[in-house]
Amino acid sequence: MKTRMTELFGIKHPIMCGGMMWLCKPDLCAAISNAGGLGNITSANYKDGKEIRQAIREVREKTDKPFSVNLSLLPSFRITKEMYQDWFDACVAEKVPAFEISGTPVDKFFGPDAIKRAHDAGCKFIHKLGSVRHAVHAEHAGYDAVIAAGVEEGGHPLMDDVTTMVLTPRMSESVKIPVITTGGIADGRSLAAAIVLGAEGVMMASRFMATKECRMNEKVKQELISRQEFDTLLYGKTIGFQGRAMKNDILKQIQDMEAKHATLNELAPFLSGLRQTAIWDEGDIEAGLMPVGQSIGLIHDVVSCKELLDRMVKDAEALLKGSRLK
Repeated sequence: MKTRMTELFGIKHPIMCGGMMWLCKPDLCAAISNAGGLGNITSANYKDGKEIRQAIREVREKTDKPFSVNLSLLPSFRITKEMYQDWFDACVAEKVPAFEISGTPVDKFFGPDAIKRAHDAGCKFIHKLGSVRHAVHAEHAGYDAVIAAGVEEGGHPLMDDVTTMVLTPRMSESVKIPVITTGGIADGRSLAAAIVLGAEGVMMASRFMATKECRMNEKVKQELISRQEFDTLLYGKTIGFQGRAMKNDILKQIQDMEAKHATLNELAPFLSGLRQTAIWDEGDIEAGLMPVGQSIGLIHDVVSCKELLDRMVKDAEALLKGSRLK
């Protein structure tokens, strides 16, 4: 399946992985890239530029295919601007194939020359966005592609609350650079739908959790399969930092506190990403927030990254040719 996305990044399938704290490390990244997609290293998994450079080199030992590095330029309890700058400088020095950006635009966060400096090193930029106005800015700033992130996505969807079904065609008709879709994407049907809506490909995160190469406790993978699309909720709107996570005791506590107008400082201990390590490593579903999207309703098995991507593309191509899936 050739699209402007596959041509831009030199990949086989128009499918990429989004950033995931504690999960998007070299093994999973390389597995996705070797399967024909665009794998992902998430910068926040590392404490400094030296560590992320080592991770990049480890990926290159495992694959000769393109991959991306996630930089989520969002408010954080743990990450300083100096850490973001260190990661960015290290990635440019390593000439990573692509950056997957969310949050503040790179040109505003690192300065107007940041995109040119990275472009000169051969890096491409993709910005994950929840609105057309932000996509227009990204195009003018020199980004190579944008991601239309519907409110269905896990993590931190924009507070505009626009769905993938509406945001994808709106963004596609508003910018000339390639548009990639995320939010509710998990199978060949959603890939085909994204293409019909005007996208050049898709980004997934939750679906890659339920793969053999994802270093996550098997109990959590089975939990993803058993949960349905209504098993996630939005939180954080009262403090201006919306997120989506799977229903559990921690999420209920947060929503109860928000109903009582809790402050950011009061909510902070419950929002910390450090709590997630007990989920991913030990299978303790109640340990903290578990950021996943509504696409968990479409996750029915644990397969290899290659099996997943090959199946998605095969099914999408059949649907786009007018066939019905069995």
